[in-house]
Formats: sequence, structure tokens, C-alpha cells
Amino acid sequence: MTLPIPEGSLLTITVFWPLASVLGLLLVEFFSSSRLPDGIWRIVGFVASLVGFALTLGVWARFDPAQGSMQLVERSPWIADYGIHYYLGVDGISLFLVVLTGFLLPVILLACWTEVVKRSKEFIFFMMALQTGMLGAFLSLNIFLFYVFWEVMLVPMYFLIGIWGGPRRIYATIKFFIYTMIGSLLMLVGILVLVYLHYTEYQVLTLDYIGFEGAPGIADTTIHTVGEWWQTQTWLFAAFALAFAIKVPMFPFHTWLPDAHVEAPTPASAILAGILLKLGTYGFVRFAIPLFPSAAIELAPVVVTLAVIGIVYGACVAMVQGDVKRLVAYSSVSHLGFVMLGLFAFNLTGIEGSLLQMVNHGISTGALFILIGMLYERRHTREIADFGGIARVMPVFATFFLITTLSSIGLPALNGFVGEFLILVGAFQRYPWAAVVATTGVILSAVYMLWMVRRIFFGPIVHEVNRKLLDLNAREKWVAVALVVPMFWIGLHPSTLLRPMDATVRKLLATIEARGGDIGRTALASNAPAETEDAESGE
Repeated sequence: MTLPIPEGSLLTITVFWPLASVLGLLLVEFFSSSRLPDGIWRIVGFVASLVGFALTLGVWARFDPAQGSMQLVERSPWIADYGIHYYLGVDGISLFLVVLTGFLLPVILLACWTEVVKRSKEFIFFMMALQTGMLGAFLSLNIFLFYVFWEVMLVPMYFLIGIWGGPRRIYATIKFFIYTMIGSLLMLVGILVLVYLHYTEYQVLTLDYIGFEGAPGIADTTIHTVGEWWQTQTWLFAAFALAFAIKVPMFPFHTWLPDAHVEAPTPASAILAGILLKLGTYGFVRFAIPLFPSAAIELAPVVVTLAVIGIVYGACVAMVQGDVKRLVAYSSVSHLGFVMLGLFAFNLTGIEGSLLQMVNHGISTGALFILIGMLYERRHTREIADFGGIARVMPVFATFFLITTLSSIGLPALNGFVGEFLILVGAFQRYPWAAVVATTGVILSAVYMLWMVRRIFFGPIVHEVNRKLLDLNAREKWVAVALVVPMFWIGLHPSTLLRPMDATVRKLLATIEARGGDIGRTALASNAPAETEDAESGE
């Protein structure tokens, strides 16, 4: 069994560059017979992450926004007798998640330059391995390959929390691992049933999501709602959806997230909120919905109800948190509920809003965790009650934190506003009641986030130790600027992201209509009058 890597392949280099860079450094250390200084590992890791970001920008530069199909496709046999291929591709759904993954890693490594000094070699290795796993999952077009990358991601995150986490890190790590593994095993069962049904229909054994050179792929499998109960779309959709719902995380599968965030070190929290959670929402739009469109439409009221509950519940629980990191963790439950709401509106406006909001949440919430980490490094506490009035001694930090907070709650001219607005418009076309209830989540978000800002930064300085806090240094200012610039850019020019995804989303809706039978045609026809060519430009 071999895994040939096509020569000169941009996607392959993009996926494996992070891991290859640290493996190369390990070889240097092995042959030199001496341990390299931790500073060398941090420098090489940061430079390699910058190169990785440049590679993702190269993918964007070569992407043709007019095409709705997969681009830069690479396919080579791996375990060909069982239909397993090394199969990568990118489209408008995955493009900006790949770019976001490349962007966040160097920012996170620079932000935690002085925070993670213990076992730097292992830390850099696990961060780079995690990067490869996430990129591979976003770009895989073979379901077995996707599943491999999906599982690979668990291992680095397990060690990042378990080694560099807080006092309850073992509990949080095991909880995270068990939750995710249960969902993964159910998805594996669904994959095996799907392969069986595809073989029964076409007499071809394959795990390719999209057919290659005319051959039928898994996505071509016709699955009816009759026959054996385990062969129906409903149960197969449920198997995939549960795995993705845990990763999102949707209510009521969210309970692992606050513990993981609170105990994780700042870099792990930022990458978890910024990228890892998006693999759950990405799984829905890439696999669960297009593979099982009839079941997705039939069960949409259930998913939408859970999403709305998550929006309001997450906001209400966040409001009563005393730990600022736990507060932001529960805000993720609320904000990602909006993403699920938009995806299951099944219209252009809602889905594009959700894809945009995945990127927005990754930037804004990732930035919040990074800034909280900077504050924790100075004060060694995350309790809101231990602060107060620190805007007087940390005015630059307070400014960046406030901008990030306003981005998170969706202030116009910042990135969060465009995504939430499109989601609510799209949801209102199909589920007016859900859009109305979800709007209360926007209000509650402003309440708990601004209340948190007031208690931390304004009012009198009660604790004398806060008078000695140092403002951001030059390195931290560069980190903050790098995070704030895309917040304004996306908020003022959302078409930069919306236009490249438009053709792909239209093709996705056409697939749902074609494969969803009467249910799909009826659902999309109900939204047709509201769709306009430029409604999603946001400008």
C-alpha cells in the first residue's frame, strides 16, 4: 500500500507542508544527535506557518470564482481495490475555510510566543500536525480520506489540552475525546452503509465523494426512504449529522466545549474556536445535506429548533458566567447556532450567510481567546470580578478588545454584521418564527458581551494589582492588528468572500433539488421568488 503524491501539486503541498516542516526539523535534530533549542523550534514553526498561509493564498489566487465545480483536483490510487483514493479538491465552500486555517496559525503562534515555553518542540509539532489534519479534512473528496483526517485531528488536540492545559485538563481532554469518538464511530457506520448501497446500485466499490472521469461517486447513490430501516436517508443522515453536531457543537451536544475551552491553553482554545468547530458545520454542508437531501429537508424543523434553542440558551448561560473564557465558550454555542440556522434555510442567502459567518466567527472568537490569553498572561486570572477599570492602564489593549467584541456581536461595518444579517434574511424566508426568536440572540449577545467589557475595562480600579498591568508590546500589537484588519475588510467588502462562493452554493441548491425528489423541488420552489442575483453582495 503506497500513497503517491502528485508532483507539483498545490493542494498536496498545502496540506502536508505544516507536518513536513516539523518532521524535517526532527530529522535535523536526530542526525545532529543533540536537542535543538526551544527558540529554534518556535522560529521555524512560525516561519513554516507563514509559508503555509502563503500556500493557502496561492490556492485562492488560482481559484476561478465562475466555476461551481471542484477545482485544482488531485487524484491518485491509494488502496484502489477498495475504492480508496488520494483525492483532493477545492470549491467555493471550502476555499475560505482553507485560507482561514492558514491565516490563524501564524497569528496564534506569534501571540503565544512567550506563553508556551514548556516543551516547545512537542507543542510546535502538535500544532503543525493539527494544521495538516484540518486542511486535509477541508480538501478531501474521498470519504475514507476525509475520515482519516477527521480522526487525525483528535490526537494533536488531545495532547495540546492534556499537556499544556489547566488543572482539570485530563477531565476536559477525555470528555472531548469520548464525545468526538462516539460521533465519529456513528459516521463510520453510515459511511460503510453508504458504500454498500453504492456497490449494490452500480457494482462499483468506491469511497470517492464525487465521481472521477464519468465514474459514479458516493454522491450519485440513490437512497430512497423505503426498504430496510438502516438503509433509509433518515437514519444515514442521523449517523452523519450526530458526528457533525457534536463537533459544531449544537445543543444538547455542546457540554464538552466549555470544559475544553477553559482548560485548554490559549493557542488550543483559539484554534478550537477558530477552525476545529467549523469542521462540524462544514460536514453538514459538504456531506450530510447533499448526500441525504430528502432527510435533511424533512428533519430541518428539528435541526432549526435545536439551533434556535442553542442560540438563546448559549446567550443566557454566557450572561451568568464569571470566567471570561467560559463566557466566550458559551457565546460560540450561540453564534454557531446561527450558522446552522442559515444552512437549513436551504436558500442562497441563508447558506452564503452561514459560510461567511463560519469565517467571521473564526476570526472574531479566535481573536477573543487570543486577547484573553494576553490578559491572563499578565494577571493569571480569568475571573471578571478580578478586573475593573483596566482601560486606564491598558488603553491599546482595551481598544482592540472592544473592536473584537463589537465584531462578535455584529456591529455594522464589522464582519459579524453581514453574516448574521444574511442568515436572518434567509431564515425568515423559510422559518419566520425561527428568525424572530434568533434575533433575540443578537440582542442577548450585545447584553452579555458589552456587560463583560464594562466590568473588565471600565469603572474604578478596585484591585491595586491592576494598576501595574502593562499594555500591549510591539509583538502583541502586530497580532491584534492582523486580527482586526479582516474584521473591517469583510464588514466593508463582504463581496470579496461572497462572490467566489456564489457559483458553488447555487450548484449545491441545484443538487438538493435534483436529488431531493418532490421534497427537494417543493422546498426550493418555496424560496425561489425571494432569490435575486445580487442579494448576497452585502454592499
